[in-house]
Parts: sequence; C-alpha cells; structure tokens
Amino acid sequence: MIHFLASFAAVLLVQQPAQADSIQPRTIAIDEAFAAAAGLRVGDRLTLSASPGSDASAGEPVIVGAIFERSADPSEIARGDFRARLHLDQLQRISGYGDRVDRFAIATTDSGDIGRVLDQVNRQAFGFRAYRSRDIAVETSRTFLVVSRFHRAIGVITIVASSVFLLCIMVLKVDERRRDIAALRLMGISRASVVQSIVIEAGLVAVLGSMLGVLIGWATSLFVNAHYQAVYQTPLEFSILTGPIIAFAVSLSLILGIAAGLAASWRLVRAPPLALFGR
Repeated sequence: MIHFLASFAAVLLVQQPAQADSIQPRTIAIDEAFAAAAGLRVGDRLTLSASPGSDASAGEPVIVGAIFERSADPSEIARGDFRARLHLDQLQRISGYGDRVDRFAIATTDSGDIGRVLDQVNRQAFGFRAYRSRDIAVETSRTFLVVSRFHRAIGVITIVASSVFLLCIMVLKVDERRRDIAALRLMGISRASVVQSIVIEAGLVAVLGSMLGVLIGWATSLFVNAHYQAVYQTPLEFSILTGPIIAFAVSLSLILGIAAGLAASWRLVRAPPLALFGR
C-alpha cells in the first residue's frame, strides 16, 4: 500500500452557501483543529485554490465529508499546521504537480525485509532517498530529546538535593529522641535493635511519602494533559505516569529513606547511653 503526499504553495478555502449544482462536488477531509478554527462542519461547501486571494470562481468547489482526529505526533505540535486530505487526482490538479510528489510512504508487512526494500528503492533513480519511518521520527524529535535530557538532569539534581535534605531531617528527628534511645540502651536493648526500629520507621515514612507523591504526580499529569491537549488540539500525552516510573520512584524513596535512617541512627547508638542524657 502506497500513500502519496504532495505539498503546494497555499490552499484557499472559502465557505460557500449551499446551492443546487449540476455536478455534485467531491468531498475532502479536514482535521479537527482546522474545523474548530474555521467553524466548519461536515457538509459545508468550500472552494479550493492553489493561490491565496484568488477569485473563488476559479477554484474547485468541494464538500467537507469528514473531520479526522490529529495523530499524536510530537513533530507536528510546534508547527501548528492545518491539514486537509484530498483525492490524489484532485490534489494533482489543484497543486499543478501533475504526476510528481514530494514524498510517499510505503507500508510493509511485519515479515517484510525493510532493509532490502530500502536498497531497491534507492537504486531506482538518482535524486531521492528512502528512509525508515523510525529514522525520520528520531530526526524530527531531536528537540524533544534535548528537552528530555534537560528534564533528566533536573531530576538528578533534585534527587541529590532531596537526599541531603532528607538526611538532615532524619538526623534532627533522631537527635530529638536521644533520651528515648538512651533509655532503651540502659534497658538492655541492643544497638542493632534500635537501629533496626529506626530504619523500619524511616522506610515506612518513605513509602507513604512516595505514594503521596505518586498521587500528586498523577493529578498533575491529568491537569497538564488536559490543558496542553486543548491548547494544541492534539491527542498527544505531554505527561505520562507509567508503572516503571512509579516503581522507580517508590524504590528510590525507600532506598534513600533507609539510608538516611541508618546514617542518623548509627550516629547516636555509637555514643554511650549516659552521654545521651548529657552526663
């Protein structure tokens, strides 16, 4: 299956009042963003022309036959283009391209040898080049890769800073319980038992805090997606909260909590019990 796509200088779409025509105009499909911006509905009559500002009588009358949903393509977000799908011969006639196309896509089966197809297409003629759709997606998404790496760097800095902050909080909280720890030690409770109880407590607090963070992140993702999908009129998800992300967040929080509790508790249990009472 081959899909042809041609581009031309401009398309003029002028809404026309409904009237009886001797020849029924052909139909086109427009994207939902175009329909919302121009106030178009299925059944509206338009006139297409290759040059803006031309006489409407010189264009080709068409009828909006369908309104399609935009694809979730990150490369289309920043451009803000409106899309219209025409019949191939209709597009050739309006654009004046004739039998030429700017680009076309070839869909292969799952068992197809894509590498062999690329070699055969590239050997046909000089002046064009065949690429995998995956390679094109990577090239057009480099901006998003840069943003992703920037966010990853911010995440690493945040984790390091939060780890230091968590350690300081745990040291202060455990230091406030020095008399309790001293009393436990004088009662014969071993150092390992005291450290274990503090670490378990820190781990539980870390897990509960991470679950609260997951709920806040889920609510934030819903808000971000709802806002920006409405702004850009696209089904693309700008914020995604997946199972691996949740597992990583909870695991990291648990590890940091246990490490902070271990460091804070070990600092006190090494001191003699009477020294913890200030004697």
